[in-house]
Amino acid sequence: MIQLSSIIQQYDTGLRISFPDWQIPDGARWLMLGRSGSGKTTLLHILSGLLRPVSGEVEIDGTSLYRLAPRELDRFRGSRIGLVFQRPHLISSLTVEENLQIAQQFAGLPQDKARIREVLDSLSISDKSASFPGQLSQGQLQRVSIARAVINRPALLIADEPTASLDDDNAASALELLFEQSAQNGATLVVATHDQRIKPAFNNTYQL
Repeated sequence: MIQLSSIIQQYDTGLRISFPDWQIPDGARWLMLGRSGSGKTTLLHILSGLLRPVSGEVEIDGTSLYRLAPRELDRFRGSRIGLVFQRPHLISSLTVEENLQIAQQFAGLPQDKARIREVLDSLSISDKSASFPGQLSQGQLQRVSIARAVINRPALLIADEPTASLDDDNAASALELLFEQSAQNGATLVVATHDQRIKPAFNNTYQL
């Protein structure tokens, strides 16, 4: 269970946003909708432990994120939360496999090459394990980003605008991959977007 309660954030401009309370059952799929500037990315960063709110609480499986010490929060996020951004954030000097190994290390987990092979196989990119990000197509980069997000079997998988820059066919493929991987890894899925094309694929919507 994921729960957001009484979340308020204030920006340097003085703008103050109060976000509606939100309860997300384990394994659910939720779409966070809102126009540009509505606070979607801000709330995702709060939900993922990247941005401390002015007030309020985020609980994931009974753990209150912002009561954790900074190092504990980093470890918790690395092991329990997977992030997929609109643009891949991979280390260009490392191979695909090494990028996934780093994700395991950041979470304080032992290196697990069998798990890396398993995830790359499930995304049909095992043949790219020794490739560098600069050698991959956009579609392959997106798959590696999803692989990195799910490598540690997160309880929560978060995707920020994963389809906004894609045509209809590629948007549908990206969404299918997120659904498949969240199901295979037993993760709750939250997708934030202003892309109305994907709304019919979700039964649960959080509107900003």
